[in-house]
Amino acid sequence: MVVLWPNLLYVCGAFALLLGALHFFFPLLFDFRGAIPTQGGALKPFPLILTKYNTTRADIYGLVWVMNGAASFAIVTIGILDLFWTVWLRSAYGALVCIWIALFYFIRAASQLALGKRRGNWLILAAFAALGVFHLIILML
Repeated sequence: MVVLWPNLLYVCGAFALLLGALHFFFPLLFDFRGAIPTQGGALKPFPLILTKYNTTRADIYGLVWVMNGAASFAIVTIGILDLFWTVWLRSAYGALVCIWIALFYFIRAASQLALGKRRGNWLILAAFAALGVFHLIILML
């Protein structure tokens, strides 16, 4: 039974690859342009050390693309790592990879509550938390 556990990383990897690829298009699919109009009232300036940056709505829309792209890349990378677990899992750095992936999924799980506390949000939170726990279990086998 224990030998089968690491093989579940293939399922996790396929899920992460699909989610990560889809994630690149979330700003379009969720109509972020409509949600964050580039025209409108002034926004609160962003404080810097000795000055401030006058943030525009276009900056915020661009920031969504930057953060979404970085998250998408991380998810795709996790998918690739999970699919190639036989290369790294038992290596000297395998534990670090598992812990990093688990932490990513735990942060993702906790962040779900920013979208609300409806039943679906709790289910998504639980699913991502389970992925994190699974990666810690794999580490201990």
